[in-house]
Amino acid sequence: MTEVTGDRTGQAIDVVTASVIQGALESIAVEMGHKLMRMSYSSIIRESEDFGAALTDAEGRQIAETPQSTPLQSGPIPGYVKGIKQIFEERGHTFAPGDVIIHNSAYHGASHGPDVAFCIPVFYADVLVGFSVTTAHHLDIGALTPGSCGIVDAIDAYAEGLQFLALKIIDQGVRNEPLWQMLRNNIRASDLVVGDMDAQIAAARIGADRLVELLDRYGPATISAAADFMMDHSERMMRQAIAEMPDGEYSATTHLDGFIDAENPAHRDLPITVSLTVKGSDITVDFTGTADQVSDRPINMPMEGTTDCAVWLTLKSILLDSAIHGDVPQNSGMTRPITIIAPEGSLVNPIFPAPTIARFCTGNQAADTVMKALAQVVPEKVSAGVGNLHVVSFSGLRGGEHWVHMEIHEGCYGGRLGKDGMDAVDTLYANTRNNPIEDLESHLPLRVHRYELRDEACPPGRWRGGIGSVREVEFLEDGGVSVEGEGHVHAPWGFDGGSSGETAHMSFRPTQGNERRLPSKLPNLSTRAGDRIEVVGPSGGGYGNPFERDPIQVCEDVIDGYLSPERALTDYGVVITEELTVDDAATTRSRAG
Repeated sequence: MTEVTGDRTGQAIDVVTASVIQGALESIAVEMGHKLMRMSYSSIIRESEDFGAALTDAEGRQIAETPQSTPLQSGPIPGYVKGIKQIFEERGHTFAPGDVIIHNSAYHGASHGPDVAFCIPVFYADVLVGFSVTTAHHLDIGALTPGSCGIVDAIDAYAEGLQFLALKIIDQGVRNEPLWQMLRNNIRASDLVVGDMDAQIAAARIGADRLVELLDRYGPATISAAADFMMDHSERMMRQAIAEMPDGEYSATTHLDGFIDAENPAHRDLPITVSLTVKGSDITVDFTGTADQVSDRPINMPMEGTTDCAVWLTLKSILLDSAIHGDVPQNSGMTRPITIIAPEGSLVNPIFPAPTIARFCTGNQAADTVMKALAQVVPEKVSAGVGNLHVVSFSGLRGGEHWVHMEIHEGCYGGRLGKDGMDAVDTLYANTRNNPIEDLESHLPLRVHRYELRDEACPPGRWRGGIGSVREVEFLEDGGVSVEGEGHVHAPWGFDGGSSGETAHMSFRPTQGNERRLPSKLPNLSTRAGDRIEVVGPSGGGYGNPFERDPIQVCEDVIDGYLSPERALTDYGVVITEELTVDDAATTRSRAG
């Protein structure tokens, strides 16, 4: 049996044992995730799976994460731990058995304020050996308006809600009751939010207990050697994938809507520029040329915990496709070959206290721009432009008590080699699930009148772009709504002859007054019972020449109602008969012409 010596510990470990331990670590993370989902109160965790769970070593290097969470929750966890350790060192604080730390600082590793982490230091034989961490998006965090999204008029980090900078919410097993009371007094729907927080703590404790059980079985030296081995393995896999690309520099630029109704031109039409430099088995991702931060609007994305995750996730998904490479362990070793340059004071590396709560708008676009740059060197592995998403916050008062709901309105994917773009799904960067209508209508004073794919919004390509969705929601009681979204101005990019996608749009239909079109980012809007909001998602870009698409596939799209016979002719040169079949001879003449 092959033995490998751990780089740091000197402990020899064989491949089988290392793999068994890796599987056990991943099982712990999976259990943490499932328990958190089952114990949580809010649909954003229970149904949409907007949470994370992971284990790190004592240095904060990630050794396992739960796969059913969103990448934007588990991915930043090493950054959370690094930020907590940094703050503890500055204050002269120490970790102790029984501690639970609450943390959500966007400038100390967290993704944004509503994504709150609960971190438990794990001790074995009185030695700190690691951290068990859960993160989750909370429906309210005490911001200037209800909900924890759509706070798009926040002028700085203080307007975005409560900030927890590495605070011991449980100190050596004793609950910090004043801190808990402060939470309850400053958060709307506090029973819901605090219930979710208790669920996070319980799930993190499960992870800590299971890690100690694993240490009892194998010992700290063997666990550490296995972690080093698997990190080295992930690093080798990433380096091998990078080395297969030709050396060179590959650049791309895309644009954000920003605040399309703003008077200040610095608030709208914001470029994101990426240059990828491949040299051997190393890759540098440089965001020089990206727009400056928007100091008084919350679409900036912190470098650590957000920008870095957008880069790592995209590179892993494209270069280490699981359909080809299998399950490559997600850990801190995978990021070693990647260097990120993000100019300080830019959208992708803002300076405190620039607000960040709507950072997913920029994050999705940053990931898509990395994809567009990769298209120049690995065109067979990328998709065309993805459709960004909307996050809609609904809220109201019932008997003096707040109710809050957050709806993630899906984007979609562009076409890719051999496959059409996926319709009405959250994009890679966030990867949450949609919320079932039955769940929404059974708990909240809301009614969904439409939830369907868009009509005549099927972007042409040899492999068509994914189709966006339409969701129309009515308020059954007075309330409020706010939105953070993207893609109302700039359509997803088409690739290799494929057409650009379709832009998104939103409308408000009050019971009194005329319907009006809404911008992509909407501060809190008061609503009356009977008012409706309609959100129309974007469609992704097409991939390849539409006239090379199989006529049978075009016909199936017509039968499915994705496009009309007229669009089949103009977009694809395919003639569809009244019987909804392909007229082969007429199609040949049409395409030849």
